[in-house]
Amino acid sequence: MAAAAVAGSVLRGLLRRQLSAQCQPLLSFRAMSSAPEQPHASHSYETLKVSRVREKVFHVELNRPDKRNAMNAVFWREMVECFNKIAQDSDCHAVVVSGAGKLFTAGIDLMEMGSMFMMVEGDDTARKAWNTRKKIREYQESFTVLERCPKPVIAAVHGACIGGGVDLISACDIRYCTQDAWFQVKEVDIGLAADVGTLQRLPKIIGNQSRVFQDKQAMLEGAFELAADIAGKSPVAVQGTKVNLVYSRDHSVSEGLRYMATWNMSMLQTEDLMKSAQAAMEKKSTKDIVYSKM
Repeated sequence: MAAAAVAGSVLRGLLRRQLSAQCQPLLSFRAMSSAPEQPHASHSYETLKVSRVREKVFHVELNRPDKRNAMNAVFWREMVECFNKIAQDSDCHAVVVSGAGKLFTAGIDLMEMGSMFMMVEGDDTARKAWNTRKKIREYQESFTVLERCPKPVIAAVHGACIGGGVDLISACDIRYCTQDAWFQVKEVDIGLAADVGTLQRLPKIIGNQSRVFQDKQAMLEGAFELAADIAGKSPVAVQGTKVNLVYSRDHSVSEGLRYMATWNMSMLQTEDLMKSAQAAMEKKSTKDIVYSKM
């Protein structure tokens, strides 16, 4: 017992000396305004609304409420642009995705998108098929970008989540919903198999634990709080966790372990480890730690 106590004392001394050498203070607190704050002028879109709702937490709303947040051609392009920017934004550590208005989304905007695949360019069937495949791959990227984004993405669903909406939330990391939420894979009713992610991702997430809330406001508060909790932790740890979870989902255990070892051979050298250990020893929250941007 005496030896353990001495070892613990030595470790605490080393941690304190290591931390005192840092040029900036570890602990700080900055109060956030209750009103959402626009993250950056570059996040300006026709179909999406992006705001900062908590420290290091972004809120991305599908923002066509008068059209039931139906997914038009602009939406598919803006999703890629938005989440590629978020992936590189060191001020964002977690994201909540919701829908403005009375429901999450009615899915594809058939009035605008219906004719696009009926008018594919090409001199013959082979060339039309090639161009159709290219277009499908572009639309798949609109949701794959959510999965590839290293920042955890939380879907917050109220009301209807139809067709492309299921594709979207299947690519998110966590799903919350209200009691009135309902889900429908609608593509089969309009003559096609779902082709932008539902059939590939949904079987792997069914059965995952989720939370159900009484109404939209309670759900958003719950989602923001979860995102804030995630955002308060080491970005090296959080983003590394997501990358390796996605990798392990699609690979064997042995492949996942090898990938994890290679990943952490450099990531374990982070100063976040020392800072987090110090906070744990002092029974302090990681939210009070100033981690370097990533």
